[in-house]
Amino acid sequence: MKLNELKKEVLKAAKDSYKLGLVAGTSGNVSIYDKNNEVMIITPSSIPYDTMTIEDLVVLKLDGTILDGYNKPSSEWKMHAKIFKDRKDIKCVLHTHSPYATGFAVCQETIPVILIEMVPFIGGDVPVAKFGMPGSESIGTEALKVLKDRKACLLSNHGTLAIGETVDKAFTSSIYLEDAAKIYHIAKNAGNVKVLSDKEINMMKNS
Repeated sequence: MKLNELKKEVLKAAKDSYKLGLVAGTSGNVSIYDKNNEVMIITPSSIPYDTMTIEDLVVLKLDGTILDGYNKPSSEWKMHAKIFKDRKDIKCVLHTHSPYATGFAVCQETIPVILIEMVPFIGGDVPVAKFGMPGSESIGTEALKVLKDRKACLLSNHGTLAIGETVDKAFTSSIYLEDAAKIYHIAKNAGNVKVLSDKEINMMKNS
């Protein structure tokens, strides 16, 4: 796929995240890794999503060398680069501050498997990665520890992270994460939450 087509995918995921309320202001970031050219395309720092254009996106090497773009890359580019370096199967990384999921990230609380849809779209429960300083590679390092068999996780006191072999898959995982967090929040306030059993989860994985 040509670089411009990949840029369109990044821009669409970024704008759709904003429209759905997964990000606010200029928070969050989206990236794609082009394995053929060994470059990462990422959203810029401090550019509002509603005015963001393809020209605002930044193309860089995983070591931070900027190849194309007149803006600064997202301040979290090191987190994205770390994931692409370690997970050769991943093409897209999507980081949001979606409110319900981030609420559990602030509580550093795992979201259990309360919905069967969490199995195919997230991989099971939603784990919490240990805190890493914003803008550092350590966020990616800690996230990778809990993403071995998951497609999304919570970032302690920060937000969410979804990964995927395609942009659509990462975006879908991010949507389901926020949906599960919202429903879990409602259920916890409504009464005694019933979590799916390991048997039920395994049945779904093997179906």
